[in-house]
Amino acid sequence: MVLHGEALAPQMADYLELVDRGEWNYLPYLMYYNRTNFRSASVNTDQFGFRMSHGADRRASAGDHQLDEPVRLIVGGSVAFGYGLRNDGATLASRLWAKHAPARPWLTFAGHCYNATQELMLYMLYRHMIPPVEEIVIFSGYNTLAMSRLTDLHLGGQGPFFYCVEYFEKMRELRERNAKPAREQRWRARAKPKAAPSATTKNPTLPELIDSAVEETLRHLDSWQALAAATGARVTWVMQPLAPWLRDEPAAQEKLLFDENDRLAEYGTWQELYGDISSVAAGDAYAAAMGAACERKGVGFLDMISRLRAAVSPSDWLYVDRAHFTNEGADIVAGLLADSLGLS
Repeated sequence: MVLHGEALAPQMADYLELVDRGEWNYLPYLMYYNRTNFRSASVNTDQFGFRMSHGADRRASAGDHQLDEPVRLIVGGSVAFGYGLRNDGATLASRLWAKHAPARPWLTFAGHCYNATQELMLYMLYRHMIPPVEEIVIFSGYNTLAMSRLTDLHLGGQGPFFYCVEYFEKMRELRERNAKPAREQRWRARAKPKAAPSATTKNPTLPELIDSAVEETLRHLDSWQALAAATGARVTWVMQPLAPWLRDEPAAQEKLLFDENDRLAEYGTWQELYGDISSVAAGDAYAAAMGAACERKGVGFLDMISRLRAAVSPSDWLYVDRAHFTNEGADIVAGLLADSLGLS
């Protein structure tokens, strides 16, 4: 029996190989990043794990380019990276560079499952490799909100990240291994209640989750503004349009894919895992809160949920899963970005 995913989105097999955690690129500070020098028909990365962007007659990535002019960046998690698209030429950066805003090259600065903290750190660690930046578009939101639900993992004033439970488990093992024998029993008695945090939550309300995600994002936007000032770059934060935030009922192809993903899910359906933050009302509330916060900070803001909702019909096939675009969906969003930000 052929699965709907195999028929409608066969490129997803390449992405599953890309994010094989046994082959991930584990890095200092960032924890993990995209596989390096990955090659496939759908997705390709350079020696550092950055995805290739395609212009009309040339291509480049952050770690593999011969650019001698200012550049523009798409920053974010897997949506900004272009997870699920049929080829490198379909990413937001590529569609902007090749079609919708080609006056400057666009590069992708994004990582699978990255939250607001990792987005900023990626730029801090690798900004030296690229030409001066004149435009920074942070296409983000969902990952930081999803992680805000793990209230037990907000440690040291920092929010959690995807797969952080494994990190805390390994750090607990390291503490135990390095404990001095003379005080090991006393240390274990103290440490036992503070064993590796679990991914449980205290069931915070949606407004509390939104407040947490907004606060974390705003702290990092302060740093983005400071870094951008070095080249006079404009910073715009864009609320990504998660499929359940866009409309109550998916398009016909989307429903086939979403239902199949739920049937095959190892850890539970989307509703079971993320239902508390996955409604049209939740997306609109989050966008409103981020918009107001960005206005207070003097940071550009674009609610892509409302912009995309107004630009498409209920039958338009935009997503390969509940977070990631089809090629056609990405092209529509890239055009809306260029138009909304006045870019050529």
